[in-house]
Amino acid sequence: MNMYDIIIKKRDGHRNSDEELEFLITEYVKGNIPDYQISAWLMSVYFSGMEDAEAAKLTMLMASSGDMMDLSPIQGAKVDKHSSGGVGDKTTLILGPLVASCGLKVGKMSGRGLGHTGGTLDKLESIPGFQINISTDKFFDIVNDTGLAVVGQTGNLAPADKKFYALRDVTATVDSIPLIAGSIMSKKLAAGNDGIVLDVKCGKGAFMQNLKDAETLAKLMVEIGKHNGRNMSAVISNMDQPLGKKVGNSLEVEESIDTLRGNGPEDLTQLCIELGSEMLSLGNIGKDPEDRKRMLRENLNNGKALEKFREMIKAQGGDDKVVDDFSIMGKAKSIFDVKITKDGFVKGIDALSIGKAAMHLGAGRAKKEDDIDPVVGIELLKKTSDKIASGDVIAKIYHNQSELSQDIIDQILNAYNITSDNVEKPKLIYNIVR
Repeated sequence: MNMYDIIIKKRDGHRNSDEELEFLITEYVKGNIPDYQISAWLMSVYFSGMEDAEAAKLTMLMASSGDMMDLSPIQGAKVDKHSSGGVGDKTTLILGPLVASCGLKVGKMSGRGLGHTGGTLDKLESIPGFQINISTDKFFDIVNDTGLAVVGQTGNLAPADKKFYALRDVTATVDSIPLIAGSIMSKKLAAGNDGIVLDVKCGKGAFMQNLKDAETLAKLMVEIGKHNGRNMSAVISNMDQPLGKKVGNSLEVEESIDTLRGNGPEDLTQLCIELGSEMLSLGNIGKDPEDRKRMLRENLNNGKALEKFREMIKAQGGDDKVVDDFSIMGKAKSIFDVKITKDGFVKGIDALSIGKAAMHLGAGRAKKEDDIDPVVGIELLKKTSDKIASGDVIAKIYHNQSELSQDIIDQILNAYNITSDNVEKPKLIYNIVR
């Protein structure tokens, strides 16, 4: 078996066999196949695609190229949630405590932010003392005791994916749906959960910018999970405008706590209820969707979900007084009011522009080695369909700059699309794939 024949086969639109894929992954991770041949194969996949079963095999091979987590020491059903990335997406901080308060076990490995998308670990590290690097045994103990822990990736998870991604990034093959699905699902399969709920973002602030591609990706990832013995569900949600009102690490922790108190923004709360219902379903909790949503809403309003968040913070070394006093996370030196000079209605908000503005403030990273400023960010006071008048404050910029850059102010103003006509509230959930 040789790589040359494997490339030709995929280039000509044929399926690579299980044995060929195993050879490709095994030998590439060992360093026996050069990058230029893998690059040629990746481009062949980009143009020729992959069958579902073929993509499922590739994904499991990528997952098993490194450590496979064994979560059997955690008692009960274990369900993970993965978001394909967005602006203001702090759902993990809310969903974890919320579903744990209903009896589900959530042992989650999360990542850091890069570019305009925020990272769950960066947000949690806004809380003084919060530890995202803990031993495996302590991780299991915390999940068993509290029902919930969120940590950084441990061990050598899916090294084939890391090698693939570095090449995809420089060979214009990042946006191949089978390769995207394989990259996401290889890490999810390696993480060892029984069930996986996917939040596939669609819109200007997401990787998938149109509904057709988002549905194709969602269906493929559900099939990959099913082929590999996982219970799966995918919710396709709107990312044309930022989720919730706050963008930035400590600001998003604040909004998450408000939501866990039952006082969160409507769109953020609705999405968490939908995703939480899917997670409970995969964990066999609740009789039907309405019963599950009722349980989730009750625990947002009766304090049980917020108490779970407090328990997790304390168990992972954080200062749990932050639940009652946001100032523990620190505050930005200055707040700038962004005022509109038009009358009308908000037709839309470009999520990508808001995300980039937050990144330029220091809330995100342009490069992996960049430092995060946890207290800076943007608060959107007006969202799509809201009525506005000239002089209204549409957003607040929390910053630590001696003189706020006019480019950042303009970026936020230009992100708002204003019309004279009434605007309906945008649809939040496009589809659910089970």
